[in-house]
Amino acid sequence: MQVLDRRTAMAIVPLLRLAFRPFFLAGSLLALLAIPLWLLAFTGQLGQWQPAGGWLAWHRHELLFGFGLAIIAGFLLTAVQTWTGRPGLSGKPLAALALLWLAARLAWLANAPWPLLAVLELAFPLAVAGAMGVTLWKVRQTRNYPIVLVLALLAGADGLSLLGLIQGHEGWQRQSVLTGIWLVAAMMGLIGGRVIPFFTQRGLGRATAVAPWPWLDWLLLGGSALVALLYASGPALTANPAIGLLFGALAVGHSIRLGRWHDRGLWRVPLLWSLHLAYGWLALACLGMALWHLGVPLNPSLAVHALTIGAMGGLILAMLARVSLGHTGRALEPPAGMSLAFILLNLACLCRVLLVLVLPLGALWLAALCWTLGFALYAWRYGPMLVRARVDGHPG
Repeated sequence: MQVLDRRTAMAIVPLLRLAFRPFFLAGSLLALLAIPLWLLAFTGQLGQWQPAGGWLAWHRHELLFGFGLAIIAGFLLTAVQTWTGRPGLSGKPLAALALLWLAARLAWLANAPWPLLAVLELAFPLAVAGAMGVTLWKVRQTRNYPIVLVLALLAGADGLSLLGLIQGHEGWQRQSVLTGIWLVAAMMGLIGGRVIPFFTQRGLGRATAVAPWPWLDWLLLGGSALVALLYASGPALTANPAIGLLFGALAVGHSIRLGRWHDRGLWRVPLLWSLHLAYGWLALACLGMALWHLGVPLNPSLAVHALTIGAMGGLILAMLARVSLGHTGRALEPPAGMSLAFILLNLACLCRVLLVLVLPLGALWLAALCWTLGFALYAWRYGPMLVRARVDGHPG
């Protein structure tokens, strides 16, 4: 609030006052629409309509580079104002960035000519990385430079996906998404390692947060980034015992973190247990990948969905629920229905990772229903907050 010209800030339409507003709303709407649309396509109910690359490519790509990157952009471009003391993106520049994201989503669905699709698709992550990088550089905040690097690598992974689309190379498209989700896992470890113990301390009224172990933080960040590079270059696509040991080390590291952060009181606070459960899915995803690489007859897709649904989806929903309250001037008490939304996200992951083994098609539909209802509850309860001014009368 101290870094803003109040009169100028209050003249901006509320939806465009900070990046979390348009991107949290748009990302959650895409999340609740994308899974039902994918299942309709999967069961052949959409006729001849095909997005760029087909429905499988669209499903893989959009939940990462559409939904995931929208939420990341909203969070980072809002947080950077707090980190640096410089005004965050707002007004017309924010509107242009949001429209760029939307144009890329529509271009993919409409199977637009690949030059147009490529320009729209790559411009968004590069613009987010550029905006973050410039703001951090102005105050020489080196601590957060790794975030800009991860954003740039995500743009590179998106570029590989587009190259695979242009060349008709399904393997490159799959490879790019696997690279991207482990880059997001690296960012989840980096940001989660900062905010989860802090939110836990604040939510439970403890005097201090659990002190970080910098060596563990850097090992987890570097290990996840290395996994992403191993997917990008190819070795991680096939079972490899050495890579299995790397995944095993990540599983142990994330589990140690969870154990250090744990407090029995958190299970009474939905905004806290939702964060901790999501981070637990990240550890389980690493364990699942370790087992597959070490020769256990386990479908690696199960571990991938533990990461994408349980960890990414769960952490995103938990962060959206808390951040949206704080940045709209409200008390940190989620509205009615959000505890159910958190439960539904975890049920979606259980269905897609475990129930699918005994009830394949039914579990897919049940997982889709739980996921969709979870994000629909967020959009319903928080949508009005995101399009209206802060309740405390402040800008932002």
